[in-house]
Amino acid sequence: VQLQASGGGLVQAGGSLRLSCLVSGSVFSRTDVAWYRQPPGGQRDFVASIDYGEGAKYADSVRGRFTISRDRATNMVYLLMNNLEPEDTAMYYCRATLYLRDYWGQGTLVTVSS
Repeated sequence: VQLQASGGGLVQAGGSLRLSCLVSGSVFSRTDVAWYRQPPGGQRDFVASIDYGEGAKYADSVRGRFTISRDRATNMVYLLMNNLEPEDTAMYYCRATLYLRDYWGQGTLVTVSS
């Protein structure tokens, strides 16, 4: 399983970004995918997840602002981030879980200026 995250960048507070995660080499329909983030000097924390049944979960800090979705036709998982705050600044990683094994992609950096 390989994952490729993209879509990060610099945005002003209140703005939006959409992150993308391409999942290849797996049975995408059976793969749970999650986004995590790691701020500078901080730990990697859960942001959102979507399971193969398209059930979604969110961290309290992003619920109502972020939306996770998946496109089965393209093996893509998206994280739409609205109303971004400086506290959302972090390296964002996608993780796939297939048959109880985790796979990580490289991160994509999101910087939110105040």
